[in-house]
Amino acid sequence: MVGFTGEFHNNIDAKGRASIPARFREVLARDFGDEGLELTKNMDGGLSAYPTSRWEEIRKNILALPPGPKRTSLNRLILNPAESCTFDKQGRIQLSNALRNYAGMDREIVVVGGYDKIDIFSRGRYDEVNRESQELLRSDPQFVADLGL
Repeated sequence: MVGFTGEFHNNIDAKGRASIPARFREVLARDFGDEGLELTKNMDGGLSAYPTSRWEEIRKNILALPPGPKRTSLNRLILNPAESCTFDKQGRIQLSNALRNYAGMDREIVVVGGYDKIDIFSRGRYDEVNRESQELLRSDPQFVADLGL
């Protein structure tokens, strides 16, 4: 399974809908056997969309944690705000006001593959996340070299 790969720059329309690339919709059906996505907040200040089958694994893993502050935090951040999304005829999903506000999305977005999920960021936040990742990897060039990169 290759999963979701690639980076696509899109816009949110006036009704709060975002287009998911056809390639990602094909992977969703072919590799995961799903037709919909579960959309929620992510730890990087964006949104993550999971195939329904993958989302069930995540949900079960979180609910299997012992009660306590970490489980409560995961419930609040990941499980509770999650929304089921289906595609319209143009391959778009609806992004709720609450999720768009969390991710600071108004118009320009980046839809990027994360193998078993799809991440969606505002253009500004995506640039920040990439900058942070570059700084982290530059701080340990041997780690990168050991990977053959």
